[in-house]
Amino acid sequence: MLWPRFLWLRGLGLLFLSAFLSLAFQIHGLIGPRGILPASELFEALGQPSLSSLWQVPSLLWLGSSNTALSLLVSVGLAASILLTLNVWPRGACAICTVLFLSFVAAAQDFSSYQSDGMLLEAGFLSLFFAPGGLRPGLGELDPPSRLARFLLLWEWFRIYFESGIVKLASGDEQWRTLTALDHYYENGPLPTYLGWYAQQIPPHAFHAACCVVVFLFEFVLNYLVLFLAVLLLDDPFLARVGLRPPAEVPRPARSKAGVILQGAVLGFVFAATLVEAPLVPRVLPRPLLWPAIALAPFRIANGYGLFAVMTKERFEIEFQGSRDGKTWTPYPFRFKPQDPAAAPGIYAPYQPRFDWNLWFASLGTFREYPWVVQTEALLLDGEPSVLRLFAFDPFHGKPPAQVRTVLWQYWFTTRAEKRATGRWWRRELRGPYAPGLRKGSGGRLEIIDR
Repeated sequence: MLWPRFLWLRGLGLLFLSAFLSLAFQIHGLIGPRGILPASELFEALGQPSLSSLWQVPSLLWLGSSNTALSLLVSVGLAASILLTLNVWPRGACAICTVLFLSFVAAAQDFSSYQSDGMLLEAGFLSLFFAPGGLRPGLGELDPPSRLARFLLLWEWFRIYFESGIVKLASGDEQWRTLTALDHYYENGPLPTYLGWYAQQIPPHAFHAACCVVVFLFEFVLNYLVLFLAVLLLDDPFLARVGLRPPAEVPRPARSKAGVILQGAVLGFVFAATLVEAPLVPRVLPRPLLWPAIALAPFRIANGYGLFAVMTKERFEIEFQGSRDGKTWTPYPFRFKPQDPAAAPGIYAPYQPRFDWNLWFASLGTFREYPWVVQTEALLLDGEPSVLRLFAFDPFHGKPPAQVRTVLWQYWFTTRAEKRATGRWWRRELRGPYAPGLRKGSGGRLEIIDR
């Protein structure tokens, strides 16, 4: 298992590199001191650090969450992920990546509610026991892979696929039951692509129904992490056929008995937590038996998975608009979300635009469920630079508008005929206001605009 471990850890390093690169352009606007959901306010609400609060929010940002601290977190995370990718001090680099990414996830509140965050943290934690020690271990023949850690990594891979299929069946969602879930998925997913536009044009329902069956069978429409994890299904004899031969056997130092027992205890506890996190299990077990999962929940290292259990039937988009006179409204242009009907949807993976992604969730609910949308309005009124950087550009060129509001649009992919006639990828209709608009009254106090 030397080559599969080597390849997996290089892939894990690339995944962490992508995660920290994504944060580099967003973290200040999301959780900075003048961000949408400042981490400092979370820590203040929790009060003085205690064992309970540190367990509830396991983050190094307790030590400081200034813009400098956030930049340092991202910079060290980038450096550690590069070291892991280059096989330099892999165990230590993996530990640093996992702790720093957890520090962000624990403090980011609504902006870290993704299952993909839990997937990466679980894989990072398990890989601490899987990675070889040493500064330049090569294939790590002197520190062979832990069989238990490999089993749990493959167990994660299996759960991501299997549980995502189970929840689709258990949800009772009509679209999965009737095999219509993919008829409009390409149009209604979080961040559509231009490839999705073409897939949507394929006329027979039978094609999309067949795709549903394939999803049930393979659950392939997932992220890069599960693809990298699949490397661990291979072994050295198989990879030797393509030229990746392991070195000759060498004497291996005896492992510490205490270390083996400790590793078994820790990983066994994690395994127990994953068992009770399986779909439907928490509903039937008494609460005391759920304790392992409850205890580890803040660390996101033993997760239940269930992607796209219920499919959305329509696509709505929230648009922020500003005005100087209350009559002419100018939209704030997004970087990644659909907005301009004439602009082709892009492909941004593996970049994770958390602000744009979260607005998709918010569009499915109300501003009372997603109050950070109103907080964003207030920050745009202030012309907050870190929040403006979440958009493509500032349409008011550094001079904030007098009023900011949000409106809700409904979007549909155009047909081939419509695109030929108009050149547009989307058609859209205004559905009305989303959240109360804001303006600044006397003394700089925020006032609600009459809707």
